[in-house]
Amino acid sequence: MPYILAIESSCDDTSAAVIFNNKILANVIANQQIHELYGGVVPELASRAHQQHIIPVVDTALKNAGIKREQLDAIAFTKGPGLLGSLLVGCSFAKTFALSLNIPLIAVDHLEAHILSHFIKDTDEQLIPEFPFLCLLVSGGHTQIILMKDHFNMEIIGQTIDDAAGEAFDKAAKIMSLPYPGGPLVDKFAREGNPLAFSFPEPNIAGLNFSFSGLKTSFLYFIRDQLKLNPGFIDDHKNDLCASIQHVIVNVLMKKLMKAAVQTGVTQLAIAGGVSANSALRSRLQTSCDEKGYQAFIPKFEYSTDNAAMIAIAAYYKFLKQDFAELNASPYARK
Repeated sequence: MPYILAIESSCDDTSAAVIFNNKILANVIANQQIHELYGGVVPELASRAHQQHIIPVVDTALKNAGIKREQLDAIAFTKGPGLLGSLLVGCSFAKTFALSLNIPLIAVDHLEAHILSHFIKDTDEQLIPEFPFLCLLVSGGHTQIILMKDHFNMEIIGQTIDDAAGEAFDKAAKIMSLPYPGGPLVDKFAREGNPLAFSFPEPNIAGLNFSFSGLKTSFLYFIRDQLKLNPGFIDDHKNDLCASIQHVIVNVLMKKLMKAAVQTGVTQLAIAGGVSANSALRSRLQTSCDEKGYQAFIPKFEYSTDNAAMIAIAAYYKFLKQDFAELNASPYARK
């Protein structure tokens, strides 16, 4: 019956969560607004902001959970991948806190945690995936189809050969001069647009792998050519442009996931990662699974983007295995 404090600091959000068994008692996130001025995350500014936020965030998480630090049984932190400076802040804090309380330290992989967020049970009636299941992991830096055989037994059966789906969303937003973060804005404007208004080529990649670099280039050239004819083209067609590019990205993702289901015979399909917050992807997964008689698992919106609750649930399963980290554990920017 462990109480675990989890810390997430892989990018620009400082988050702390407290978990008791597989129930989240608190999940606190401090966002960093300063990056909006630069159109993307500035690593040095991110690490400095983590230093400012981490103590108040942890203190708030403990208070919201209604426990004192002496009740904690372990401290978990994101080991990677992510921005190294940001990871070092969370890692150093977790080590110091664990050492001061003389309790175990748990190192968690950020990507594994995204997938394991499906095992957070906010209610007793909530369904969780059974092994094996397929998970489409989509974020700004990763696009993978993963066959989950156990909590920490994961086989990557498909992945991007160049850019990630989240990067394609962000690049499209930047081409249209939308403010950072652009991905959620593409989703927002797309809801009012026609997804078939404009046609963009889908990449033809063999097997279960993905490619989004060509799609980004195609969108860039299309916008460039249209602006020559009409300088107000983006403003005149913003909703339709967002809906059309989103339609292609989601179509590519879902075709590969459904193909993986046929090849593996696995009928439980999940999505995870920051892009799993996209409303079109969530809707398309549910619709496709309903049509095929498959079971869809869609994370709660608050567990889709970076948060410490997902680190906490991964840490809980590591605690059960007594899989603890040494105090000399070092974070990693890439796997």
